[in-house]
Amino acid sequence: MSAILPAEASRRDFSVIGLVGFAHGTSHFFHLMLPPLFPWLMEAFDLRYTEVGALMTLFFVVSGIGQAVAGFWVDRFGAYRVLCWGIGLLATSGALLGMAQGVEGLMLAAAVAGAGNSVFHPADFSLLNRKVNGPRLGHAFSAHALGGYLGWAAGPVLMTAVASVAGWRAAGFAAAAVGATALGLMLATRGLLRDVPAPARVEAAGAAARVSVVRVPEVWFAFAFFLFATLAFGALQNFAPAVLGGIYGLSLGLATAGLTAFLMGGAAGVLLGGFVAKPGSRHERAILLAFGFAALLALLLATAEVPGWSVIPLMALMGIGTGAAGPSRDMMVRRAAVTALGENGFGRMYGLSYSGLDVGLAASPLLFGGLLDAGQPAAVLVGVAASLGLAILVAARVGSPRPAVA
Repeated sequence: MSAILPAEASRRDFSVIGLVGFAHGTSHFFHLMLPPLFPWLMEAFDLRYTEVGALMTLFFVVSGIGQAVAGFWVDRFGAYRVLCWGIGLLATSGALLGMAQGVEGLMLAAAVAGAGNSVFHPADFSLLNRKVNGPRLGHAFSAHALGGYLGWAAGPVLMTAVASVAGWRAAGFAAAAVGATALGLMLATRGLLRDVPAPARVEAAGAAARVSVVRVPEVWFAFAFFLFATLAFGALQNFAPAVLGGIYGLSLGLATAGLTAFLMGGAAGVLLGGFVAKPGSRHERAILLAFGFAALLALLLATAEVPGWSVIPLMALMGIGTGAAGPSRDMMVRRAAVTALGENGFGRMYGLSYSGLDVGLAASPLLFGGLLDAGQPAAVLVGVAASLGLAILVAARVGSPRPAVA
C-alpha cells in the first residue's frame, strides 16, 4: 500500500471529523425531537406534563442501557456498521412519531429513538480514535461536541416550525427525513468510515476481551464523572429559565435567553477546548480549571447579589466553562481506555462510561425539579456547583489510569 501524503491525510482527517460530527449532531437533534412538540401532544392525547416528561425519561433509560451494550457491538462488528444501524433507528422513530395513535405509540417512538441514540458515543469515538491522526484528536473531539450543540440548536427550530405550519405529525415525518438524510450520507461515504474488523483485530479483540471491562475501575470512575457532569448540565438545560426567573424575577423571554447564552457559550467553549486538549497533556487539570470556573459562577448566580443585566453574560461564561472541558474529558477517557483495555477496547470503554451521560440526564429532572417544586431555585444552582465539584474529584482518578490485569 502506498504511503498517504500529508495533504491527503489531512483531507481524510477533516472529512472523517466532519462526517462523525454531523452524525453526532443528528443524534442530538433527536434528543429534542419530542420536547418541542409537548404542547401539541398534550392537546392531542389529553396528557399532563408528567406524562410527556416520562417520554424523555424512557428515551434516556433505553439509551443508557443500550449504550453499554452498543460498546461491545462496536468492538465486535465495527463502529461504522453500528453507527448506521443507530441512525436508521432514529429515522424510524420519527416515522413512528408521525404515525402514533396514542400514548403507546409515543412511547414506542421514544424507546426506538433512545435505542438509536445509544450507539453514538461508542461508535463515534471509536471511529475518531482509529481514523484521525493523534495530533488532531483534540480538535476532532471538539468538532464532535460542537456537532452535538448544533443538533440541539436545530431540533427545536425545525420541529416547532413544521408543527406550527403543518401539525405535529408532519414534524415527526420531518425528523424521519433528517435521519434518512444522515443515513444516506453515511452510506455514500462508507469508503472513509467503514472499519470492518480485520482478522488480526478480531484476534486482538478476543485477547483483550479476557479483561472483563466491568472489573476495570476506570470504567466506573468515568461513568461517575459523566453522571455528575450531566446532572449539572441537565439541571440548566431543563430548568434554567425557571431558576433565573425565580431568583432574579426575569421575564420568560430574558430567562430563556439566559439558557440560550449558556448553550452558545458551551459551543464556543468546545472550540476553545480543542486547542487545550493535546495528546500527553494533563487533561484532568484542564477539567479542574474549566469546571471550577463554571461552578464558581453558578454559586455567584445563586447568591442573587449580581445585577439582573449581568445574568445573561454570566450564563454565557458558565457555558464556556462547561464546554471547554469537553475535549479534555474525551481525551482523558481515551487515555484511560488505552491504558486499561488497549485500542481494541474503545467501544466497551466508551459505551459503559458514557452511559453515565444518559443516567445523569434521566435523573437530573427528578432531582432538581423537586427543588423547584419546593420553591428553592437558588438551591438548583448550588446543586449545579456541587455536581461539577464531584465531577472534578472523580476526574482526578480517571486521569491516573492503571493497566488492567487479565
